Amino acid sequence: MKNLLFILAMLLIPQTVLALDGNPAEYQVAGQTFEGYYVSPAADAPLVFLVHDWDGLTDYEIKRAGMLADLGYAVFAVDLFGKGIRPESTDARRKLTGELYADRQAMRARLMGGLNKAAELGANLSNTVAMGYCFGGTAVLELARSGAALKAFVPFHGGLATPKGQDYTAAKGFILVFHGTADQSVPMSQFAGLAEELESAGVPHEMTTYSGAPHAFTVFGSDRYRKSADEKSWARFTEFLKQTLK
Repeated sequence: MKNLLFILAMLLIPQTVLALDGNPAEYQVAGQTFEGYYVSPAADAPLVFLVHDWDGLTDYEIKRAGMLADLGYAVFAVDLFGKGIRPESTDARRKLTGELYADRQAMRARLMGGLNKAAELGANLSNTVAMGYCFGGTAVLELARSGAALKAFVPFHGGLATPKGQDYTAAKGFILVFHGTADQSVPMSQFAGLAEELESAGVPHEMTTYSGAPHAFTVFGSDRYRKSADEKSWARFTEFLKQTLK
């Protein structure tokens, strides 16, 4: 469904010609094959590590990767489900994400598998920011709690609750959060709770909430899309990249 909405949206908004084409990138994690997507404008380009929504790595993430590549960033869009696994039904999406929510070590291993593949392709992990949408935003915070040595972790309308038994004491990078005040899937209590946790742990952070923006407010063509919140969050995100990645 998101693929169809994406295509319709692309017909309705002004288009720019992307400067670069990326390529699929296969890799193995725990004996399973995964297929990410990599694009880079230069060998030394700083990396944005992009984590997909609950429907897997689709045209939406590739569009965002292209937008970032046009700004001079390399992008590795990780695959957390497996090659060819792009669930279309709500039940299938819940099953796949539920399995990873229940096995956080597997989620971390798949995230690290993608980072390792990006490094194999030439990316500099010491000059990297991770970002993700919805489920991907939740995964990005899992990566932060794991102690991954990236410069920053940026969830867009992701789940913000910390799993039982976890905390942010090992987090090493800056955390930048974009959230919708009207998000009924991730209530403002989670937003406030995360702010308190990060402050208590001494983790540098910035958190912004947008009035009237529901869950998934960045998804082009969706009835949840909110142009103002999407554009404002993207502007702040790209400004942050300029300030953070060298």
